[in-house]
Amino acid sequence: MSERKNRTYPEEFKREALALLKSSGKSAQQLERDLGITPGMLLKWENRYQIAQNGASEELVPSELEAARTEILRLRRQLAEVEEEREILKKTLVIFSRKSG
Repeated sequence: MSERKNRTYPEEFKREALALLKSSGKSAQQLERDLGITPGMLLKWENRYQIAQNGASEELVPSELEAARTEILRLRRQLAEVEEEREILKKTLVIFSRKSG
């Protein structure tokens, strides 16, 4: 069986492709075909990134939605860890209260 390898694109390529999407008037599907990008990739990039001016240069930064998703995932992991610690402390309390009583 052949393994499927995901292509990675440099940030500059993504930035230029998103700029083309905004300025060219072509559809995302047409630009993807022209640039040889996986179908649906431009729209994913458009949802995931925004172009920010950093002095004289432009860079890709996570969109507000993507930043919020990342924060939600981080908080969910933290909550799961704290809940696990709480359960361990409850069990420890039960064990120590039996020994002293």
